[in-house]
Amino acid sequence: MKASYAIPVWKQAPFIRLIIPLIAGIVLQWYLQFSVAFIAASIIIFTVSFFAFYTLSFRLRFKLAWLQGVVLNFLIASMALLITWLQDARHQQNWYGHLYAEPSTLIVKINEPLIEKSNSYKADGLVETLFKEGKSYAVNGKILLYFKKTETASLLKYGDKILINAPLQKIKNSGNPGAFNYERYAGFQGLYYSVYLSPADYLPLHQSSVNVFYSSIFSAQKYIIGCLKKYLPGNKNTTGIAEALLIGYKEDLDKDLVQAYSNTGVVHVIAISGLHLGLIYVLLLWIFTRLPYIKNSIFIRVTLILICLWLFAILTGASASVLRSAVMFTCILIGSNFFKQASVYNSLAASAFLLLAYNPYFLWDVGFRLSYFAVYGIVWLQKPIYHLWFIKNKWLQKIWEMMSITIAAQIITFPICIFYFHQFPNLFLVTNLIIVPLSTLVLFAEIFLVAVSWQPFIAALVGKVCYGLLWLMNFIITTFNSFSFSVLDKIYATSLSTWLLYGLVFGCCAWLLYKIKTALLCSMICAIAFVTLQFYATYSKMHQQKIIVYNVPRYQAVDFVYKNKFYFVGDSLMQLDAVLQNFHLKPSRVLFQTDKADTLEALYHKNLYWQLGNKKCIFINSSLKLQPVFKKIKVDMLLISKNPAIKIEDITNAISPSVVVFDASNSLWKIENWKKECEHLLLRFHSTPAQGAFIMDAE
Repeated sequence: MKASYAIPVWKQAPFIRLIIPLIAGIVLQWYLQFSVAFIAASIIIFTVSFFAFYTLSFRLRFKLAWLQGVVLNFLIASMALLITWLQDARHQQNWYGHLYAEPSTLIVKINEPLIEKSNSYKADGLVETLFKEGKSYAVNGKILLYFKKTETASLLKYGDKILINAPLQKIKNSGNPGAFNYERYAGFQGLYYSVYLSPADYLPLHQSSVNVFYSSIFSAQKYIIGCLKKYLPGNKNTTGIAEALLIGYKEDLDKDLVQAYSNTGVVHVIAISGLHLGLIYVLLLWIFTRLPYIKNSIFIRVTLILICLWLFAILTGASASVLRSAVMFTCILIGSNFFKQASVYNSLAASAFLLLAYNPYFLWDVGFRLSYFAVYGIVWLQKPIYHLWFIKNKWLQKIWEMMSITIAAQIITFPICIFYFHQFPNLFLVTNLIIVPLSTLVLFAEIFLVAVSWQPFIAALVGKVCYGLLWLMNFIITTFNSFSFSVLDKIYATSLSTWLLYGLVFGCCAWLLYKIKTALLCSMICAIAFVTLQFYATYSKMHQQKIIVYNVPRYQAVDFVYKNKFYFVGDSLMQLDAVLQNFHLKPSRVLFQTDKADTLEALYHKNLYWQLGNKKCIFINSSLKLQPVFKKIKVDMLLISKNPAIKIEDITNAISPSVVVFDASNSLWKIENWKKECEHLLLRFHSTPAQGAFIMDAE
């Protein structure tokens, strides 16, 4: 028994050694963008080198076994380069982006049911044909479609083909400081262009091409959503949570309620993840080990469980975290029934290897990372944490077991959560202890509701039970969220601070579990470096002065930043709309570590004139005519907002700006005209819709 513990984990789990070069290759290809010729040459060289070892004598092969292992690692890394290169839609020969230029006409197949937004319908499309200069080209590639809300658009469905004659827009980031990298995220989905379609911009072709399998999945999703809306009384919040909990449908979720779930540390219960698939897995095991005939046949039982498991994974949208769980449970199920019980670490590494080989961009998926980190934390730390406290009472022991699982997962995931979300849920232990069992009841109740939906009377009763459980769950979350201490928000984090925090966490855990002194030393070094980095960030914060003009479509939004405070100038609606603030402004304020101030001691304002530090600005958001003056006013920035009827030349008769900034509250056609005027006058200019936020240091 002792000998088995002496075996290193990388020998018990060989896939750990294989996944390291795979990840290295993916990262190298993404950041360095090697050519396909270089990749092909690398694969050939390392393949030949690997098999060349088998031409050597046995004795020499044994001595050089380590070198063969190195070559194998380089071969896997080279294959990862190729997989990542192939995954990029822009490298496909027939990608429509290679040929597209205005004016062009496209035939596009709608690739999913339309999703209703507040002012439009949204769907992914597949471009099949491109017409340009009287010629047609068979092409491929995905495009993001937005339809203006009309009766014609509401009739469109999955598989329909439409003729598009409208200019495409490249998907770009907002360019605001600290903002989510949407351009990269869309690129990982194969999306590089979007288009907004009014009724005059497209023509339904009355042709349809559907995949029977996906059509069945979409129909099942529609049926389930219909059941929940029909039999769950109450408001949209209840239905939205029910849809997200069961099949991962998030379009009906209230953003404030989702934020409350996030603040209390239980957002994972409404984001289909390993927890849900684990519950489904346990339910399927319980059912199929009790059914006559099936329970006696291992092959039939395993096959049916896997079919149901994967159908559920696809039904929920097949996100990275769900696929991770599906692959891992597949490995565990097959291994436990047909082979010797494998290491959990090996199952984890094997599932990650397969998923990254299938789609290397999963590596940047937040859900994928959090899912693996959480499971790894539970596998590694849950038992040591559980054994720290011996409890005789059976029920208290079960509660402590659940708490130890939550603590183990939180220890490993909190650095990456802080990096992405800049907050820490202080009440995560209590909320998870209550909400996870409650959400489990809700999940099984919803499954039962869908199963009995053909019996309206029974379904109505089950629906009331589901509603009661959902109402209770939402009530508990909103109550905990109302506490001022429920969340620690706006936590400063960078890539470097996150790596240092992980060094500290892993070093401490390794020292406590295995008494490795080197690990303690490493953790102390990481701790010192982390504290030094935080001190430097605090020092920088207390010496910063900035003027930030944000890129917010249709709105004026400017922050004057002085030390650790900001003063906002712009549309009042931006102050009232929490969603707009969280998406466009909050990331910047977290990045620069600022809080709201009613006044700034270093800010001077009079009429159109603003001054922070040594930087002078004039804001123009209405039409005005300035007369030429003997001595022009010199300013560092002239900001033009809200489509004023002005000419740049008229303005420069009285004002001499170093740079003219056009924000996103202006029409694009007006900005284009103003840019031409600036070029003629040899004036420097900046357009936030085209170039992102404008940041001026005022120190």
